[in-house]
Amino acid sequence: MSLLLSRCINSVVFRRGLATKAEVQIISRNRWLKYLGLGTASTALLLTAALEHSVAGGDLELHPPHLPWSHGGTFQALDHSSIRRGYEVYKQVCSACHSMRFIAYRNLIDVSHTEAEAKREAEEIMVTDGPNEEGLMFQRAGKLSDYFPSPYANDEAARAANNGAFPPDLSYITAARHGGEDYVFALLTGYCDAPAGIALREGQYFNPYFPGGAISMAQALYNEVIEYSDGTPPTASQMAKDVSTFLKWAAEPEHDTRKQMALKCTMMFSMLAVITYYLKRHKWSSLKSRKIAFKPK
Repeated sequence: MSLLLSRCINSVVFRRGLATKAEVQIISRNRWLKYLGLGTASTALLLTAALEHSVAGGDLELHPPHLPWSHGGTFQALDHSSIRRGYEVYKQVCSACHSMRFIAYRNLIDVSHTEAEAKREAEEIMVTDGPNEEGLMFQRAGKLSDYFPSPYANDEAARAANNGAFPPDLSYITAARHGGEDYVFALLTGYCDAPAGIALREGQYFNPYFPGGAISMAQALYNEVIEYSDGTPPTASQMAKDVSTFLKWAAEPEHDTRKQMALKCTMMFSMLAVITYYLKRHKWSSLKSRKIAFKPK
């Protein structure tokens, strides 16, 4: 219908001499380019909506709800007491299967531990170092420059110990999963019985927040499974909240510094905006207030 209408309009314009044939062709080409652009934009919007729907969740996969984190505000910092407790949860529970090979003990200084405490934490591990003067490898106590140890010698050993499933490294897990710390908290607290009609293989458990529902990791957090050094009641939800905050810091160690810089920039540019507005009014006042009069001879 649009093609027929376009041809009729072009024919009338050309016959009445309102435009040359070349101009009519240019008008038609521009009109078709406009239709092509609208079609491309509509297709892109539809694809984006379909992708967002597919990522959000399927029939047996729930989208993690957004939780009111203490660091969720524009200028709110991470809870460093929670980071310290989350480190304790990782050390006593999560480190049995998951590694954090991009985080060193020195990164804990002035975040969750003092330098002396971080040194004591590092000295609890044994690291293979060398070669020495005799050309042999040796074991030594950990140092601040050492990274968190991996529970397995290599990836194949990790798969063999977990029925073929590879436990992911947790250094950047909140940045690598849709939902971030909301996903981690929902996953740790979302274990339940599989609904009717869902068959799980041996060694699998049902978690609606995990893609596909079947997860090889068993529920790890229970009430009072550990004891916090500061006396906080170690409920399952408290431990999930603390380890999620700890993993958020591990993935974004610059989180607090970035928000501090944003606050400083906001204050600075607010003052500059006021000064710039005043200068603009001052410079343009003579031009905007002048009177232009036409006096013919």
